[in-house]
Amino acid sequence: MNIEIGNDWDELLKVIWESPGFKKFMAVVEQEYNTKEVFPPKNYIFNALKLTPFKNTKVVIVGQDPYHGIGEAHGLSFSVQEGIKVPPSLQNIYKELESDLGIPRPNNGDLTGWAKEGVLLLNAVLTVVKDTPASHRNLGWERLTDYIIKVLNEKDEPVVFILWGNFAKAKKDLITNPKHLVLTSAHPSPFAANYGFFGSKPFSKTNEFLKQNGITPINWDLNKK
Repeated sequence: MNIEIGNDWDELLKVIWESPGFKKFMAVVEQEYNTKEVFPPKNYIFNALKLTPFKNTKVVIVGQDPYHGIGEAHGLSFSVQEGIKVPPSLQNIYKELESDLGIPRPNNGDLTGWAKEGVLLLNAVLTVVKDTPASHRNLGWERLTDYIIKVLNEKDEPVVFILWGNFAKAKKDLITNPKHLVLTSAHPSPFAANYGFFGSKPFSKTNEFLKQNGITPINWDLNKK
């Protein structure tokens, strides 16, 4: 599987792309696609990196792994393709967005607009077998995505890292640069949202931090995209 992002990530991740270990891992991923139904479609695996170049990244929202239903995943954490029912976690994200910034809930779950604003929607694991959540966890993706977080940690410009739930919070150890802001809370899933996600105001806190650092805030309103 030939990997070409088409922006500055290619150079930054060259050391990974060209390593024998990663090439061996990608052969395993290729085999999974050849023998099982795996999501997202191959051309969407690196969608987050394609839509949000390193130089444009202002915010990182870390997810676990892709949605595992047909037509849902398209390479962005928490996002589903237009025309697909908005999943419960994303419905709760939209509720918090409305409560926090007064932005009406969008009528679809496609977060591409955020990605183009500079929000890197990064899943820790980039592929999943149909109807089998976490099936590719510990397959090897975490080495790449942890490295991406480390590269962003070294960025000179301040970045906001949004970590929802225990899985994402575990990535906090990779973020050591005092320039950056780390926002943590409960996961937006229906099982956890009432225990610290609702009322956490991640969107206003993010924009306040960006403005304080002379960075254009994120336009979180997907209705106008």
